[in-house]
Amino acid sequence: MSDVLDELFQIDALGPSGAYRSRNRMTVTEVGGKPVAELSLAPAPYVSRAMSALRKADTMDREARLAAIARAGEAFQNGTIAGLSPDEYHRMVSRISGLGIAEVRSAAGKIAAYSQQAWDRAQFARPLGVVPTTDHPSVGKGVGLWVRRGDVFGVHAAGNHPAIHGGWLEALALGYRVAVRPSRREPLTPHRLVTALHEAGFGHDHVIFLPTDYAAADEMIHASDLAMVYGGADVIAKYSGTRLLPQGPGRSKILIAGEHDWRDYVDLVVESASRGGGTGCTNVTTILVEGDRSVAADFARAVADKLALIPSLRPEDECAVLPVQPIEEARRIESYLLETAQGTEAMLGGEGIVDDLGDGSAVMRPAVHVLDSAADVQTKGIELAFPCLWFAPWSPEDGLAPLKSTLNLVLIGAEDGLIEAGLEDGSIRNVYAGAVRSYFSAPNMPHDGYLADFLMKSKGYVRVPDALPPAP
Repeated sequence: MSDVLDELFQIDALGPSGAYRSRNRMTVTEVGGKPVAELSLAPAPYVSRAMSALRKADTMDREARLAAIARAGEAFQNGTIAGLSPDEYHRMVSRISGLGIAEVRSAAGKIAAYSQQAWDRAQFARPLGVVPTTDHPSVGKGVGLWVRRGDVFGVHAAGNHPAIHGGWLEALALGYRVAVRPSRREPLTPHRLVTALHEAGFGHDHVIFLPTDYAAADEMIHASDLAMVYGGADVIAKYSGTRLLPQGPGRSKILIAGEHDWRDYVDLVVESASRGGGTGCTNVTTILVEGDRSVAADFARAVADKLALIPSLRPEDECAVLPVQPIEEARRIESYLLETAQGTEAMLGGEGIVDDLGDGSAVMRPAVHVLDSAADVQTKGIELAFPCLWFAPWSPEDGLAPLKSTLNLVLIGAEDGLIEAGLEDGSIRNVYAGAVRSYFSAPNMPHDGYLADFLMKSKGYVRVPDALPPAP
């Protein structure tokens, strides 16, 4: 191995026996192409043994595991983990993922907050009248008891944003043993979090970090009782099933209907599109406005003018907003966008969206296109990991159809009937009525349903003294 590779940060698999450095390693590069780390790829036999160890392990006491999760979250945010200080971790993730460093720092804070709230967040999904533990005072009268649907939870993670790793802490809080298969795009965050959990008191056979190739990832998922899978339509289709919770694209949308003036909502749309670099499933993708196509075009032009003012900066710049990609990947995405956008009117990005930084990386500039009709939304309105917007005219006759297949649907000025239809439609996961940014969230609100809806079930339980009462 060369002297250069010898100096790379080593991201080992973290299995039941501790750190594992495999022969098969992948070089992790920053967005400019410079190697910065080596990721050990665990082979399928190792994954199989690791998953077997998870299954054999005993569940940690609830109070002990919640305290350990909280300690891990604090250390994740503020401590030196696996040799990386918080500042070193933020900078490395920023350079690897292309996210602005301020956004990476914010994500670390969110993971720390999730670590303090994991149990309480899970309880929002608990059915009314169902108790969480067997020591509840009502068990003598007969209760519904909230219990796990299994013991081992697999996470096939995405690399678009570090904050997604706060979610699976709920499973750990509920008593699952957890296996995390990281994205090769950004494996540092889950490696840091799992290491912090081990240092906080979790056994190596309770939570593991399994970087793998796709074949070994299949082994991890098949060996899990339940699994959460992130990815595009191809990944979701590959792993579809009742034991799997898919986490796919959001395709979030905003509708401005009725007599409302779109000029009042330009900033709302700009912020909904650009927050976090536009990389999240809650960033808006499609904006529909009641009126003819000229109204949609005027709205799109006003939004494009503001998005165009966002500067192109390297991700380690504290003011960076737009994501950065390796130049080859940026060109590939650009070609896909331009091909998809044929026949639409470009208000921004019509000649391309790649801004070459001259170091092998490129900023993904915003794109804004206008569609001819609301009917084009479902075929043209693709979601990409930067501010990429599709505007279309809408009329009440179009109804709900162009608004479907949506994570977050913002309805401004909509009549009650349309709001109710959105709430009843199975392809629309969340409905925000009023002037709400598409990324709005609250601790008690589900994201794509509650994770604990998937993890838990209700079981009847009663406990009374063994001795029968005296006969009357």
